[in-house]
Amino acid sequence: MPPSVTVTQSQAQTSSAPLQGPLAGYAARAGAYDEMLTPGGEVRPHWREFVGMLSKYGYADMLSRRETIQRSLHDQGVTYNIYDDTQGSERPWALDLIPVIIRAAEWRRVAEGLEQRARLLNLILADIYGPQRLLHEGWIPPALVFANPGYLRPVRGIAPGGGQFVITMASDLVRTADGVWRVLADRAQAPSGKGYTLENRIVLSAVWPEEFRECRVQRLAAFYEAEREAIRNMAPSRRGSPSVVFYTPGPLNETYFEHAFKARYLGFPIVEGADLTVRDRRVHLKTLDGLHRVDVIVRRVDDTFCDPLELREDTMLGVPGLLEAWRAGNVSIANGLGAGAAETPALYPFMPGLCKHLLGEELKLPCVPTWWLGQKRELNMVLANPERWVVKLALGTGKRQPIFLSELDAKKRAEQLAMLRADPQAWVAQEVLALSTTPTFINGSLQPRPLVWRAFTAASENGFEVMPGGLSRVSADARRHVVTMQSGGISKDTWVLADGPVDQRTLLPSGPAVMRPARPPGGVPSRVADHLFWLGRYAERLEQTTRVLRTVLQRLSGEGSEMQRRELQACVRLLHSLGLSDAAEIKQSHLVKDQIQPLFGTERDGSIGDLIGRLRFNAAAARDRLSDDTWRIFNRLEHDAKPPQGSWYLPDALAFLDTLVLRLSAFSGMQQENMTRGHGWRFLEIGRRLERALNVITLCGSTAAAGEDESILYPLLDICDSSMTYRRLHFARPKLAQVLDLLLLNETNPRSAAFQFTALCQHCTRLPFGLLQPEGISEKERADALSSKLSNLNLEAVANAQPQSREFVTMLCSRLSVDLEDLSERLSAHYFSHAVRQTRN
Repeated sequence: MPPSVTVTQSQAQTSSAPLQGPLAGYAARAGAYDEMLTPGGEVRPHWREFVGMLSKYGYADMLSRRETIQRSLHDQGVTYNIYDDTQGSERPWALDLIPVIIRAAEWRRVAEGLEQRARLLNLILADIYGPQRLLHEGWIPPALVFANPGYLRPVRGIAPGGGQFVITMASDLVRTADGVWRVLADRAQAPSGKGYTLENRIVLSAVWPEEFRECRVQRLAAFYEAEREAIRNMAPSRRGSPSVVFYTPGPLNETYFEHAFKARYLGFPIVEGADLTVRDRRVHLKTLDGLHRVDVIVRRVDDTFCDPLELREDTMLGVPGLLEAWRAGNVSIANGLGAGAAETPALYPFMPGLCKHLLGEELKLPCVPTWWLGQKRELNMVLANPERWVVKLALGTGKRQPIFLSELDAKKRAEQLAMLRADPQAWVAQEVLALSTTPTFINGSLQPRPLVWRAFTAASENGFEVMPGGLSRVSADARRHVVTMQSGGISKDTWVLADGPVDQRTLLPSGPAVMRPARPPGGVPSRVADHLFWLGRYAERLEQTTRVLRTVLQRLSGEGSEMQRRELQACVRLLHSLGLSDAAEIKQSHLVKDQIQPLFGTERDGSIGDLIGRLRFNAAAARDRLSDDTWRIFNRLEHDAKPPQGSWYLPDALAFLDTLVLRLSAFSGMQQENMTRGHGWRFLEIGRRLERALNVITLCGSTAAAGEDESILYPLLDICDSSMTYRRLHFARPKLAQVLDLLLLNETNPRSAAFQFTALCQHCTRLPFGLLQPEGISEKERADALSSKLSNLNLEAVANAQPQSREFVTMLCSRLSVDLEDLSERLSAHYFSHAVRQTRN
C-alpha cells in the first residue's frame, strides 16, 4: 500500500519565471524545493530541453495529449481498486501529462544509496530470523522485532536460497527543502508499482515521442530483464528451465491490474492460492492435465495470508503447507515470507549505526528524520511540544493515516497524547515536512504539487539493480497532507536522463523481443480454465438476452400493424418462458416500464447489467490469457454500451442494444482469430457452444409449447440471427417444421443445435483427460449422445400436424437441456474442482 506523506499546510507562491506556452504563469512555492525551477525562478538545466520543446505547444495541444492518455489508459483497463469506494471499486488510473525529470548524476547517487539499502535490509532480516546477534548486542531494541506483527515466528531458522529475503523492494523517496532525497518508507514484503510504472512509461513515451527521444531518457527494459533473470536463477534445483509463477490475491486486489500486466510482460503465468497445492513438501500448480511442480513463486500476497496452516488460519488466499515447502528448500519465494518485518519506520533511527556495523559503510541515503517513542527522551520531546509533530504507527503496515497533532482540537489531542503515553513503543514521530513540488497539469494549467518518488531495486547476478525511473505520485489537492493513490493521488512517469548513449532496448509491444520466453509450469491452471469456460457462457448468454430484448423493442416501434401486435404478444410470452418477465400477458402501455426497463439495469439476475458484470469479472480473472485488443473490447463494451438513463427513449435503447451486439461480435471474432488453440481457448469455446446450444434448444422448446400460434416464428429467427438464411432456403412465411429444421438439425447453420453438438464433440475429443463417468461414458460419448437424441426428431410429423408432435419436440428439448447442464457440471467437477478421478483414455 502506498505510504502516507506529510506536507506543509501553506506554501505560498513567492517567485515566478518568464516561461512561455503551457508553462506561462507557473511559479514555485515558498519554503519548498521545486523540481523544475530554481529559487530565482530559472529553469533548472536538466529541465531546459523538455521545457523548450513544451513551450511551442498551445492549450489545445495539451488537452489533446491529456485525452490521449486517458483514452489509452481506459482501453488498457488500467485501474486501481479501492475497497468500499463510493465511486466504485475500480477507480481509473490517473497519469499526469508532465513527467518528473531527474538528472543522471543525481540518479546515480540515489541508486548507490538504494543498492546499499537493499543489502542492509537483507542482512538485518537474515539476522533477526537467524542468530539474532543484533538483538543480543543491543543494535536493535527487541520490542521492534518481537512486538512487530510483521515478524513471523514460524520463519525463524529458515535461510532463503542465496541468503536473501528481499529480491525486489520499493523505497518511497521525498526531497526536503534542502534539496536532499530521503527515504520515507520501504516496501519489502510485496512491493507494488512496477507494473504501473511500466504502463506509465509506455503511455507517456507515446504521447511525447520527440521529447522522450531528444531528452535522452534512460529506458526501463534492462531493469525488467535483470529482474526476470534474477527470479529465474532463484530456482532451488537446476532441472532444465525453471518453472515460475506470479502469485496474486486475485481480481479484487487493489493493484490487480499491474499483477496481470507485469506477469504477462515477464512471461510468468499468474496464479491464485487455489491454483497451488503442496504435495510431499513440494509446491505444484493444478492444471487441466495434472499437477506440475513449481520452482519459484513471485508473490504479491502479504506475508500472513500465504499459508493458513502456520500463519493466518482464516485466510482464503493462502496455500496450505507453503511455509513448510519453503522451509524444506523445495521452492523459492520472492520476496521471502517475513520480509514485512523490515517495513517498520521505527528502524530508521537505528539505520546509520546498523549500516556502519554490518557493512562498514556510512548510510548513503538518509531516512526522513524519525524518532521512535519507545525511548523516554524522544517521547518527552513530543509530549513537550506536540504541535510540531505528526505521529504514525511504528509497527505493522495497517491503513491508518498519520495523525497531525497540530490539527486536532484540544480534546482529541489530549486523547492521542494519552495513547502515546500508554503504549509509546507502538508509535514514531516525524516533523511536518515541506516536500519538493513538481509541475502538474490540473484544471487546464500547470500547478506545483508535492512529490513522492517510488524507486525500485531488484537483485541481479552482480548484486542489486536500481530502476532508472520509477513511480512518482503527487497530490491532486495542494492542501492535502497525504500523497497516496487511495486519496486520489496522480501518478507521473519519472524520466532519468542519460549522460551518454541510451540503451535502445524498448518496452513497446511493437519492438523486438528482449527476453527469451520462459517455460510455463505446465498447462492452463484449472481455475483459469473455469473462468474462461464461464466467460464463454456469459458472453453467449448476454448476446441472447440482448437479441431477445432488441427483437421485442423492434416490435414496439414502426407502424404497429396487426401482425406486429401479435408478434409482440408472442415475444412477451417468450420473455416469461425464459424467466425474463414476471407475466405472460401484459398491456403494451405497461410493458416497457414494468418488464423491459428492469432488464437493462443491474438489480435483476440475468439482466444486461448483471451479465456485463459477470462477463467482466471472469475476463479479469483470466486477464493474462487475453490479448490487449480483446481487453480493449471489454472496456469499450462497458464504456460505449451504457443503458439508457432517465426518461426512456426507444431509439436510444435500440442503439444501446445494437452497440452491445457489435461489441460481443467483436469479442467472438477476436476469440476465433487471435487466441492460441490451447486448452484455455478450448474451454472458452466449449462454454460458448454449450450455452448457445442450451439457448436455442430452450427457445425452440418454448416455441413448440406455444401451440398453434406461429406469431413467434419471425421473432425467433431474428433472435437466432437466421432470418436471412431461412428466406434464402424457403422463400415463404415461416412454418414451425422448417424453422425447427434450421435451428435444430441444420449442421451448416452456425446457430443451430446440431452445429453446437458437433463442435462440442470435437472439443471434448481433444481435452487432456477423458472423463469416465460411473456408467463408463466419456465426455466425447456424452456429446455424441446429444446428437443421437436430436436425430430422433421427426419433423415430418410436425409438418403434418400429427397429434402430440409438438409435445414430443418440447419433451426432447427439455431432455437435451438437462443433458447439457449435466455435461457442464461433470466438466466442472473433473477439470475445475478435481472432484472426479482423472484417467486417460
